Amino acid sequence: MSGHPITITVDGETVTGTAGQTVAGVLLAAGWVSWRTTRSGAPRGVFCGIGACFDCLLTVNGVADVRACRRRAADGDEIRTQSREREERA
Repeated sequence: MSGHPITITVDGETVTGTAGQTVAGVLLAAGWVSWRTTRSGAPRGVFCGIGACFDCLLTVNGVADVRACRRRAADGDEIRTQSREREERA
């Protein structure tokens, strides 16, 4: 059922949304404009909004490289932002 409130966790922060929203929609509505960084450290968020690019990638429930604009948020989702810069150093 769409329209009921949901709660997700992003990097340990609780964010609320509405069932049926994409993860990107929940994040944008909460004021997030970026949630990934490139190898150079440049911030990225939603660019195309239709899943054609890879700017909105994040980790959802342990699965990396999920397109935030394509995945519907689910109550209880655990989301981590991604950084290619951090991954290269690890």
